[in-house]
Amino acid sequence: MPAMIRIALGAMLFLASAAPGWATAAKPKSDGVLTAVMAGEFALQAGQLPDASRWYLQAARASDDAGLAERATRIALLANDDAQATQALKLWRQRAPQSLAMRAAEAALALRKSDARAARRELGALLQDKDEMGWRYALTVLGSGGRDPKLSARLLGEFVDAGAIPGNLQAWLAFGGLAQSLDEPALAERIAGEAVERFPAEPRVALLRASQLRKAGHTEEARKILGGLSDSALLSPMLRLPIAAEYDALGDQVMASATLARGPQDNQTYGLRASLLAKAEDNTALGSLYEELRQDASNPDPERRLLLGQIAQFLKRPQEALEWYRGVPGGEQRTEARLRIANVLFELGKKDEAFDQVHELQGDASADDDARRAAYLLEAELKQKNDDDAGELDVLARGLAAYPDDNALLYARGLAWERRDRIDRAEADLRKILVTDPENVAALNALGYTLADRTTRYQEALELIDRARAAEPDEAAIIDSYGWVLYRLGRNAEALVELRRAFILQKDPEIAAHIAEVLWVTGKQDEARKFFEEARKLDPKNRSLQRALEKTGA
Repeated sequence: MPAMIRIALGAMLFLASAAPGWATAAKPKSDGVLTAVMAGEFALQAGQLPDASRWYLQAARASDDAGLAERATRIALLANDDAQATQALKLWRQRAPQSLAMRAAEAALALRKSDARAARRELGALLQDKDEMGWRYALTVLGSGGRDPKLSARLLGEFVDAGAIPGNLQAWLAFGGLAQSLDEPALAERIAGEAVERFPAEPRVALLRASQLRKAGHTEEARKILGGLSDSALLSPMLRLPIAAEYDALGDQVMASATLARGPQDNQTYGLRASLLAKAEDNTALGSLYEELRQDASNPDPERRLLLGQIAQFLKRPQEALEWYRGVPGGEQRTEARLRIANVLFELGKKDEAFDQVHELQGDASADDDARRAAYLLEAELKQKNDDDAGELDVLARGLAAYPDDNALLYARGLAWERRDRIDRAEADLRKILVTDPENVAALNALGYTLADRTTRYQEALELIDRARAAEPDEAAIIDSYGWVLYRLGRNAEALVELRRAFILQKDPEIAAHIAEVLWVTGKQDEARKFFEEARKLDPKNRSLQRALEKTGA
């Protein structure tokens, strides 16, 4: 039973038992609220956001509860019903006039309506609030609350000019990052310049500046700033990782690894260094790190032995990797080692032994269910790598025989069917997940996106995606699915708003490809090429990118 319904029923039962006379007198109004809440919740669970919005607004009008007014507002915003959102927000304002969340919703609604004056007023009030959450709400609204990123950028620029950004480092770093996400390099540079003046000795400001220069293509200047950071910054546990990440983004994995080598080391640090050196294909440095760790391997530390096995794999020493993995003692690391042994055997071409290894784990009664389930998933992955389509599906069928209707196995098989263009079977598996777990967001989004992308059942896809949006409204993958189904419905302008919002939240090749395709079909080929190039940089083999390029001829 949905939580909102449980709460409503619980409140009704309490009133009925605590004060029978009062409950009788209040029954018509309470019944009306409960009926509207239940209808709204059922509509929400069905992905019918316009109906859910209407019912929740009715419930909010029949009750003095601020929570109902808030929920009515949020659902109306999700449903893109600005008129109902305005009405619900008015009720929320009356009942919780000092709520930061309510004022943020007012700012978001003003941005959606392109009402710059109202948005400026509400955002300014949030920035001036003494509660630190005020500026954080303003940041969220400017980042993803409106329909036009250019308006958000303009307002942010005005707040910088007016000196309205709070005088703490975290706020300046956050708004500088927002300017970058909004693809406003000039504004990001202004914010960074102001931050440098305000916090001249702060290495995090230097990091922000280096990041901006890198994204603008000024890699040598960015590298110079990183090189000028003090020893105290490089030795700080909180700063070493972001500094290393910036070197990695510059393509200098060797310096990234050298940065992490400063200061105390643990298995996590060693693991990151090994990954960076492997990425740089610097086998000399990686070999030195391997030898350093081997000297201290007499103690059977399971994490260290797993790490040495991974480094041996990076160095293309599979036999040594096998020895390390086989030497991992019991515990959860032992299970991971057993799975890695199967991978190494497969890489060595000993495929029968690899499959024997996973079969052994699948049949090991002493292993926990998670480990055995992981063995089925790994075997399916190895079958896929072996171009054994029938074998992959057979493994997943065996896994489901051992763990009937297991969500992870059903999800994997659903994706396998989709890759084979068997959309009917992919849908059947994803729907099985939703029978036992109707609020499984991953399945809702996957099924909704699949129907939008591979069929013409766009309204059904929209309802599934809306159910996922109601659960996780700020998840980039779900916003992308929503934008994509809007595009399929012919609502191109709305689609671009959502797809751009998703890309601000997550720089993903599939999202970039979607934006590019919508721009292309709406006649904006020059801008489309820019996003196609972004997608290529992120993952040139992405399936959505390849389909979009084929469709548009770009």
